[in-house]
Amino acid sequence: MNFIISSSELYAHLQSVKQVINSKNSLPILDNFLFQIEKKNLQITASDLESTLITNIELSNVEGEGMIAIEAKRLSDILKEFSEQPLTFNIDTDTFSVEVLSQNGKFSLVGQNGNEFPKLPTIKKGKGSKIQLSAELLLNGINKTIFATAEDELRPVMNGIFIEISPEEIRFVSTDAHKLVRYKRFNVSTDITSSFILPKKPASLLKNLIAKGSTEVEVEFDEKNAFFNILSNKLICRLVEGNYPAYNAVIPIDNPNKLTVDRVELINSLKRVTVFSNQATNLVRLQITGNQLTISAQDIDFSISAVERIPCTFEGEAMEIGFKSLFLMDILLNLSSTEVCFELSDPTRAGIILPANSENKDEDILMLIMPMMLNDN
Repeated sequence: MNFIISSSELYAHLQSVKQVINSKNSLPILDNFLFQIEKKNLQITASDLESTLITNIELSNVEGEGMIAIEAKRLSDILKEFSEQPLTFNIDTDTFSVEVLSQNGKFSLVGQNGNEFPKLPTIKKGKGSKIQLSAELLLNGINKTIFATAEDELRPVMNGIFIEISPEEIRFVSTDAHKLVRYKRFNVSTDITSSFILPKKPASLLKNLIAKGSTEVEVEFDEKNAFFNILSNKLICRLVEGNYPAYNAVIPIDNPNKLTVDRVELINSLKRVTVFSNQATNLVRLQITGNQLTISAQDIDFSISAVERIPCTFEGEAMEIGFKSLFLMDILLNLSSTEVCFELSDPTRAGIILPANSENKDEDILMLIMPMMLNDN
């Protein structure tokens, strides 16, 4: 089979699917792209067994049909060095030889039998659920939650984003037991009630695919796999099996103490004060009174300390609470409002952090952080 294709177009498509390939693969065939030509469509597939990315290119000049696996790194390295020009691929599907003809040269590669590539999973008829989501909704849901996913081999269910779908709303939830994020969107149109846990790697791959100008994403899933169709691309991933923790149980309901503070001012203060915290704990103290928030940290081993005061609005009894500064900054950096509101009960219970003013009536975001024990000296 032979085809002619733009070097830059092919390179752009290869870069989008190459992200899924691991540096070390359990099967040698996974070091390759799978090229399949049917009629005038070139389909390129890359996989790590857990996740598979597929992209499609319409060809105007093509002869023959078939498939072949071509070494991913070598082909990408070649294409990266070409200026924009037409390239001719001459592929012998019997010997698996590949010739790439450019304006000034010829490059010979040896491919592999495409039949060795892992077969794609399928959803049995009547066993799956399908939903159409706006790209913006899915992108925001992933962006707001992926930072709070865990890296826990013993509890794999916490290593992904829990997505709950109902006719009223869609929820994205993630937690690593130290922080938790719950992001709701109400402008969703569906008649299904279901849920699944999306692993972190395919969630990251989705972010990159969605960012390239798509408007709608078709999501189809069953108990084991999810399929995401985005423009000319498809992502297939194996879902995390198991039951997600009962996250609602850890969100405190009665929080009489409410602190409102400028988000950026608090972030900048934390960055300065954290330099003086104990490197093992990153503990910072927040001492809150009516109109002043005092942020402090110390490292007794090195006899260093820092204190800063910033204005705030506080309703409740004066209190002091400790947080791991890196976790607190993670949360603040993943909110976008000018001001944030802390809802607190006491120094031993989780604190809730919310945007002080909601920017979008169709969304609701809640972030939670566990406190750290304060050892008064």
